[in-house]
Amino acid sequence: MATRSEILAKASALRALFEARGAMVVDPPILQPAETLLDLYGEDIRARAYVTSDALRGEQMLRPDYTVPVVQMHMTHGAKPARYTYAGEVFRRQEKDPTRANEYIQVGYEVFDDADPAAADAEVFASISQGLSGLPVAAVTGDIGILMAAVKGLDTSVPRKSALMRHIWRPRRFRALLDRYSGKTPVPAARSALLAGDGKIDAPLIGLRSAAEIQSRIQALREDAACGPLGAGQVELIQALLDIRETMHNAISQLRDIAVDLPAISDAVDRLALREKALTERGVDTENLMFEASFGRVSMEYYDGFVFGFRADARPDWPMIASGGRYDALTKRLGEGGEIPAVGGVMRPGLMLELEGANDH
Repeated sequence: MATRSEILAKASALRALFEARGAMVVDPPILQPAETLLDLYGEDIRARAYVTSDALRGEQMLRPDYTVPVVQMHMTHGAKPARYTYAGEVFRRQEKDPTRANEYIQVGYEVFDDADPAAADAEVFASISQGLSGLPVAAVTGDIGILMAAVKGLDTSVPRKSALMRHIWRPRRFRALLDRYSGKTPVPAARSALLAGDGKIDAPLIGLRSAAEIQSRIQALREDAACGPLGAGQVELIQALLDIRETMHNAISQLRDIAVDLPAISDAVDRLALREKALTERGVDTENLMFEASFGRVSMEYYDGFVFGFRADARPDWPMIASGGRYDALTKRLGEGGEIPAVGGVMRPGLMLELEGANDH
């Protein structure tokens, strides 16, 4: 087990790697405003954030990662293009797995640049990969934007598309919705009885919802019930997309085949092809770089495009040694009218040292 001083030294060396690429060192406060930022994280991180409060500042949390605070800082004060790096503690509760650290050092690299998003993706991935050079790790990539484009292109109602978009990061719920919308899952008897009634609420109200809110929900359910089933062919196309686990080059070929019947994904697939070209120009072996269409669906909900991770070959039980992705929509949410394409990645120097030590034996 590496000592804290060894981890800090490793973190400093990694940060220097990104400084050499022109990144500015930033250090957002450990305490972050929970009310503003907590909803921007995925369900998993929200459940594991350390939250506190005081009378002056309201609800605060110990930062669970750096990306969201860095984006908020950049969208408030930063110029473009910009590159940032950082190294410091992040905090996450680990009530389900006591073997995982609830406080650890994170090092990161964030790029805000609208000149060439594919080149920026490749820059971040290649830089992180260089920092991991020599370690027994395997890289995997994905693209949340392709699945988002597929959902937007479905021949179904806007509310159904919105529900699927909300649950992209919850694979089981997403699948359950597909099954329900396609008619594969029968409508629960209680809901059928509710929809068959006159909609009047005779029972006493229980809970926080008003009668108007309940009536609105009943009306939404009726409109959904009147919507025709999602075609089996569309569901099969979504599943074929999600099943892709191939090298990046071969995955692009498979995605182009799917795009013939699901043209809504064509632009997103073109962006993936541009990214592959940019990665190749950076010296990345895309002929052997894995692409998994489902990758990234249980991580940060602010990713909306390219995603990547590096797994320890011999430790499948460990979290990612490094990970990252594109979060263009996050800059819009925090930009108060402004936005800029952005991509970044983070590394775990403590885990890297453990891998180095295992390699030495």
